[in-house]
Amino acid sequence: MIPIKIGIIGKGNLGTYLLQKINKEQLLPNTKITAILDEREKAKVELPAFAAGYECAAFHDIDSFLQSDIDIVVECSNIEAAQEYSLEVIEKKDLMLISIGAFAGSTFGKLIEQAAKTSGNRVYLPSGAIGGLDVLKAAKFSGGIESVTLTTRKPAHSLTSEGIPAEQTLFDGPARDAIVQFPKNANVAIVLSLAGIGVEKTQVRIIADPEVTRNIHRITAKGSFGEFDLTIKNNPSPDNPKTSHITGASILAALANINSAVVVGS
Repeated sequence: MIPIKIGIIGKGNLGTYLLQKINKEQLLPNTKITAILDEREKAKVELPAFAAGYECAAFHDIDSFLQSDIDIVVECSNIEAAQEYSLEVIEKKDLMLISIGAFAGSTFGKLIEQAAKTSGNRVYLPSGAIGGLDVLKAAKFSGGIESVTLTTRKPAHSLTSEGIPAEQTLFDGPARDAIVQFPKNANVAIVLSLAGIGVEKTQVRIIADPEVTRNIHRITAKGSFGEFDLTIKNNPSPDNPKTSHITGASILAALANINSAVVVGS
């Protein structure tokens, strides 16, 4: 098995989770995070000690980061970082993009795809907090999809600072607009759109509900293939209630697939 050296952009909740699971617990054989990038001024003081604690190197500029011996870059920061670094990364390394909301823009996806074709490097988009992507991708090839709807219901405090006595629909419209208004909550909508019928046709409802404690996603789709109805009830991350607990695990699963002799699903 070929060893994989990973560089990560971002040391927030997801970055720290990956460092703990991969470097400390050694959950993925022959895989290690060897580099962390953070170009912020305060990182020059904070990052070296943090990185040393996980036995990896700290980098403060993208050029030296990409010149290191990493095989793949995992972006686990935010949409702004994804938009800033992705093109430069894909020219030199494989890229796993977690802030999939960056694809909401009309040109970003096309630029990334073209850069990947030119460089020969690959872009990986983990499924994150949802399932059913294989079904939607297959449905597209079986004769088409007529409609896809995502209804996301989350604990009210994770979506709004206002105290609300009953459930409230905060958004109802196309996925492209959802990511603009709720950039930290709509990655699910974008990856669903990329697998299915696009950000303009995929419909999204985001509901704040003071009565629920989980992040609940219901996906419905219709087409010549038949009908699809899937509900996932994810526990929120203990460190960040806006993110589902399963999100970090989906990244680990995607990384495991890269070096696996047998890949289940796609």
